[in-house]
Amino acid sequence: MTRSRRKILPALVGLLFLSSTCVFGQTAREYFQRGMGSYGQGNFDQAIFEFSKAIEVDPTLGIAYNNRGVVYAREGSLERAIADFTMAIANNSKDAQAYNNRGHAYTNLGRLSQAVEDYSRAIAIDSIYMKAYKNRGGAYFQLKEYNKAWADLFKVEELGGTVDHDFYQALKKATADLQLGNGMGQAGESR
Repeated sequence: MTRSRRKILPALVGLLFLSSTCVFGQTAREYFQRGMGSYGQGNFDQAIFEFSKAIEVDPTLGIAYNNRGVVYAREGSLERAIADFTMAIANNSKDAQAYNNRGHAYTNLGRLSQAVEDYSRAIAIDSIYMKAYKNRGGAYFQLKEYNKAWADLFKVEELGGTVDHDFYQALKKATADLQLGNGMGQAGESR
């Protein structure tokens, strides 16, 4: 190699490195956008691939972890979803949606105390996040903490949201059954 080529080669390598760094920053967003498109079309495997590529390029892109977690949860890979929601939270501790999503995954696994904790964190970040109130109310219902479930459902209504009619009726029945059991005998008992 001649002397002039030896001087130019490091300069070209440096220039390529600098330009590739800029491209990677943009590419993470491009992968993310393609992931969103794939998800919207119902192509979940491709969405996971695109979100994974976005994360590979920019490991701090919390929304890519969150959205990949949503796809994993949809496919039933709840532990993988929880890991991704946890990474989204690690990248942005104020991500109410990631806390809510992780709480939903915990609910589906029957880990209700952890779910309530995450829903509560989401609400602490965003006090008008109706979905988190609804989800926490559902978790409280499963825990048989009916007064807390009612409080969350009333908060949803206060915020202008609607409560699922079937869930409302189930909570109403559970509360009535509890009151019957506490003072007037169990249903089906003879006095």
